[in-house]
Amino acid sequence: MKILVLNSGSSSLKYQVIDTQTKEMLVKGYYERIGQPNAFLTHKVNGEKHKFEHPAKNHEEAIEFVLSRLINKHYGVIRNLDELGGIGHRVVHGGEKFSDAVIITDEVIEEIKKCSDLAPLHNPAAVLGIEACRNIVPDMKMVAVFDTAFHQTISKEKYIYPIPYRYYEKYGIRKYGFHGTSHKYVANRVATLMKKDIKDLKIVNCHLGQGCSVCAIKNGVSVETSMGLTPLGGIPMGSRSGDIDPSIITYLMKKENLSADDMNYILNKESGIYGVSKISLDMRDIEVEALSGGESAILALDVFHYLTACYIARCAVAMNGIDVITFTAGVGEKGPISRKAICELLQFLGVEIDDERNNVKSKEREISTPNSKVKVYIVPTNEELMIAEETQKLIN
Repeated sequence: MKILVLNSGSSSLKYQVIDTQTKEMLVKGYYERIGQPNAFLTHKVNGEKHKFEHPAKNHEEAIEFVLSRLINKHYGVIRNLDELGGIGHRVVHGGEKFSDAVIITDEVIEEIKKCSDLAPLHNPAAVLGIEACRNIVPDMKMVAVFDTAFHQTISKEKYIYPIPYRYYEKYGIRKYGFHGTSHKYVANRVATLMKKDIKDLKIVNCHLGQGCSVCAIKNGVSVETSMGLTPLGGIPMGSRSGDIDPSIITYLMKKENLSADDMNYILNKESGIYGVSKISLDMRDIEVEALSGGESAILALDVFHYLTACYIARCAVAMNGIDVITFTAGVGEKGPISRKAICELLQFLGVEIDDERNNVKSKEREISTPNSKVKVYIVPTNEELMIAEETQKLIN
């Protein structure tokens, strides 16, 4: 079955068409600046990249143009839209309502809207993409796949915050966790690579990119994760702070006369690796500066590596041990320096890295030594394939 996977942003649209039988990605693209006169589409098919400068006033016009590319005889991968078995939509926040992917209905859309307060940048955009598709291809079956759903197995003592319980009852304030689709894919994949039943493994997956999260997966289900109510919590990221003393927020707001929106911007856009390094939110830039002796760059890397290792150790507590650590996403897959530094901080757990095997980018492989008590793997993530397979499963 061929599935169209859509990831709608507020002014962008990412897509792939995946053949779930062969697990092959047939085409991928990225529509940028939707709503602006200079909107354009980058469309990659058969190893070739095509750029189309095509103004799209809204998501509906953008999706219509994308669909026209998919059936185009020069740029397409299907003869007509009937060849698509369905559309899978990535939705960031499903709150407590959704513990799995669901067929999209009017009721599902309303529930996604209700979660918009918890993901104001993501859920409204997802709804735009869903409603646009319903207008363009009303008979197409569609599925919502939630980043939060995988973490609904986390026990209550691990997701409740130690603040007045009435705020959980009134507003649903609790840890939700994110990157669930990635964590689920990597966990299943590493079990296959190790030739073991996932139910017999204690896995810690480190999804390290511009956004970062660590997840403890025991018996195939999430039992702990680093991100919280929103994707701001947990370990430091490209420009996001991760966990900090909450008093810092009120202290700075008073000292700098900042509004809640001002503080939110600082924590999401000016903090993390970028905030400490004062250089960039791209780990590659920071590594170059660190290698030349830049003190702020070295400090930023040290903070990132230390706090990531600390959360991996926290996951060991949640599972009473670790069998395997996996690294995925941009930094996890392409960052031998970070992988080694993090694992060296975990030597007390018996983690040993093979430097030669670790010296690789975006390659699926074991990178621990034969003597390592905890196995370590690089597993490139494939969230789109996971979404496509979840979509096919529900449609069937």
